[in-house]
Amino acid sequence: MKASYKVFLFFLFAAFSAPVFTQTHTSVSLENQIYYILEQAQLRGLCSPLPGIRPYSQSVIISAIDEILFSQNAEKLMSAEREILEQYLAKFSRPDTGMDWRRGALYGETFLGENTRISANLGAGVNIEGSTGLYSYTSGDEYYLGTEIWLNAYLNGDIGGNVSYDFNFSGGLMQAPRKYLGIYNIYYDGFDNDYNPEYQNKAFDIYSEPLTHFPYSYKKRWDGSVFASDDLSGFGDWPDNAAGGYALLSELTASFLENSLIIRAGRLSHDWGSAPLGSSLAFNKMARPFYGIETEFSPVPWFSMASLTGALEYYNTEGIKVSSMSFQNLFSITMLQFRYKNYIFFDFADAVVYPKRFEPGYMSPIINSFFYQNNVGDFDNMAMYFNLKAQYPGVGNIWISLFLDEMTLLSDLFTLDRQMLALQTGIAFSLPFLSFTSVKFSYTIVNPYCYTHNRNFTPWYGDNRMETAYTNNGVSLGYYLPPNSDEVLVRFETMPLKNIVSYLQYQMIRHGADFGSSAVDGSNLLSELDPDGRDSFYILKRFFLQDGAYQWLHIIKVGGEWTLQKAPLAFFWEIGTVISYFTNINGAANSGKALPYERINTTEYPESTAFIARIGIRLFPR
Repeated sequence: MKASYKVFLFFLFAAFSAPVFTQTHTSVSLENQIYYILEQAQLRGLCSPLPGIRPYSQSVIISAIDEILFSQNAEKLMSAEREILEQYLAKFSRPDTGMDWRRGALYGETFLGENTRISANLGAGVNIEGSTGLYSYTSGDEYYLGTEIWLNAYLNGDIGGNVSYDFNFSGGLMQAPRKYLGIYNIYYDGFDNDYNPEYQNKAFDIYSEPLTHFPYSYKKRWDGSVFASDDLSGFGDWPDNAAGGYALLSELTASFLENSLIIRAGRLSHDWGSAPLGSSLAFNKMARPFYGIETEFSPVPWFSMASLTGALEYYNTEGIKVSSMSFQNLFSITMLQFRYKNYIFFDFADAVVYPKRFEPGYMSPIINSFFYQNNVGDFDNMAMYFNLKAQYPGVGNIWISLFLDEMTLLSDLFTLDRQMLALQTGIAFSLPFLSFTSVKFSYTIVNPYCYTHNRNFTPWYGDNRMETAYTNNGVSLGYYLPPNSDEVLVRFETMPLKNIVSYLQYQMIRHGADFGSSAVDGSNLLSELDPDGRDSFYILKRFFLQDGAYQWLHIIKVGGEWTLQKAPLAFFWEIGTVISYFTNINGAANSGKALPYERINTTEYPESTAFIARIGIRLFPR
């Protein structure tokens, strides 16, 4: 209580002792196109490097745009690029008081003394989306419809010059149909450990990705559970049929020393790392939001440090009334970023998922969590992340990232399941003859069991086996691919005019089957690695594509967004095709041997070609 009281007094002091004419410090959604624009500006050397600790606040974004527009590099801008930047500068700047129909918000302010301003902005927005998926199988065609209808209301503003707040509530109706695929074993088929109650196998149902969206692109917008239309007795876990839900995203943020020190308490999505937005292996924007307290400190141009501790949310698979005791987890992460001008970037992060308890060492940015665990007992899920990026402004950049969940250097790096790591390498370059245009290539591989963890007994929770996988609400905190997958990604994106965005993307994704007779162990986020024989047991060896059935996905899609200039409306769309098929080996899965594989087409592992389309409209887009 005393600590909370001191923090409250600190915020009040900061708020009411600041000058009045400053900027708003609430964060900007990671879905906003401004992040892509600033990436391109840094890639071309138009502004100083920004920390790879996202989301950015409005004040940070305004400062970056000002630097681009009013520095000597401004002469490198095309006329369309200048118009785009001026448009976003106006969008994120503090508005005048009164009703603003372009933003769908009412702005008001009052003064407490000569230099203390308090503002309150009340606004709303609507997001309506329809989607469809047509799947062609050898046995016939299947057709699916999906929808997302969300009403959003928010209250935000500033308290003095250093503190801003945002209370954001959404209610929606959604439908995202999936298909039942089969069952999967947490360990593997045939696992038997009856003598040890801590490690027990369990079979659970496996469903496809939402069928009206492209694979691994759907991000849940609702929090907790959904109120399903086909089961009015209570809350459910997924809107296979039409269902209602809500979402809460709020924050209280303070900024000091010209944005060199930022302190935030809020429930938000994050993306950390110097790799392009959406590429982080450790803290990715595709992860579900959760409440946390974070700090970011950038004392000098070549160094930044960030730390966050928050409460993860349980994975609701059987309804809200089913006990979620085993999902009582906290998450702490600290990242150090080093930069040499606009040429070399290096990130190091250590993170931990641990059963809820007051653990000061994990929460402190000055203590390494990996070593600290040796002082408090081996009960938690530790992870480390490294990222190195080299960049030549005006041309492009190249990066390599490594996420370590569990591994050993004393055993075979290439065939053991216990080498639980993810690796990514990529290159991005700008096309200077088109307005804010780039091409990105990347290759990512996520080893079996990466982001997973065994359920363990802990001293604080008695006979409850605690879930400490690197997940939040059943979704990875890191990259969006499931374990035992790889991906080749090529993306072209451009902004030819100030109100138009378009992109073309190709992906090849291969993923070990987590259902059926040839399921590969360690291919699901709920997988658990056998604690025995990790260096020798034949089942606990991996041979990508050669140890069971694998799904191959070829995804081609094109999309864009058009924002009207004379009306507060934005139209967005996405259309494309997904070619899916499986390969399987000539032998039993998980045999500990690399066996030849071939393409198959069976009722269990069928081929399909899908046509997927989404179209939507936003009223008062933020």
